[in-house]
Amino acid sequence: VQLEESGGGSVQAGGSLRLSCEASVNSMYCLAWLREAPGKEREGLAHIYTSGGDFTGYASSGKGRFTISPDNAKKTLYYLQMNNLEPEDTGTYYCAAGQRCGLGTGQYDYWGQGTQVTVSS
Repeated sequence: VQLEESGGGSVQAGGSLRLSCEASVNSMYCLAWLREAPGKEREGLAHIYTSGGDFTGYASSGKGRFTISPDNAKKTLYYLQMNNLEPEDTGTYYCAAGQRCGLGTGQYDYWGQGTQVTVSS
């Protein structure tokens, strides 16, 4: 069982980043991206059912700016495309996997180590 994030970094407000999650998890039906901002609780941003189809869900904080998607060629690779980033998007971003999708944090059984995103104004 392994999840590994990459693609974090520093960007100016209005910029974009694409995060990647390599997910080697059996019996995984949902892959999600979550964020922990400084001084705040971890929150769900987006999730996708891994069985195929375009079944995704987004939190209001990222709707219209963030897109979760699978890699077309590699079934274990997932992305979070983030556009029009704001300083409030600064935080540690995690990918997580489990058998149920949702925007909470309690339903995910497997977690990556996180990747840092810093957005400057």
